[in-house]
Amino acid sequence: MAGMDVLEIGPGEIRHLPNWHTYGSDNVPRKFVLADVKQEMLDESSVILDQAGIPHEAKIVSREEDKLPFGDNSFDRVISFYALEHIHPLAPYLDELHRILKPGGLLIGSIPAEGGLAWGLGRFLTSRRWLKANTTIDPDKIICWEHPNFATDILHTLQDKFEGTRHLLWPFPFLPMVDCNLVVKFTCSKAP
Repeated sequence: MAGMDVLEIGPGEIRHLPNWHTYGSDNVPRKFVLADVKQEMLDESSVILDQAGIPHEAKIVSREEDKLPFGDNSFDRVISFYALEHIHPLAPYLDELHRILKPGGLLIGSIPAEGGLAWGLGRFLTSRRWLKANTTIDPDKIICWEHPNFATDILHTLQDKFEGTRHLLWPFPFLPMVDCNLVVKFTCSKAP
């Protein structure tokens, strides 16, 4: 990321930050922009970057706006960890990410293997069971509202919108099925 313009959508705790220096102590973006729909989340992310001495800017984005508040071809990298499963409708949003990426730029991220057998079984045995036992919340309604996109649908849409889409499954990359895994990591490129 050294010398690049980077946007992170929904940065949260920026858990990938410790990995930046894996590629050298000067592996800091030229411009690092945080974008989120919640100001309090941007504030938390900004504190983390301030403590790490990483210059950045924070931008609130609106769910009601059709366009992201960035110019065409603005970023070398767009990072999106665990956000695409929440976006509806997905295709226009990915069009926007494609628009703001520079030619040759990369979209990098991961999603839960939502809709897969292992993911569903894990949820059934953990969070769904806990919600039913400890709250009056309908877990099925929350799940449908919170994660409207299945992993396979996201991967197909990424392949339609970007070139060079690659993905890696976790924890069993040797099993080439989303059903057997919990996380899908991906990289997609915009044609040069």
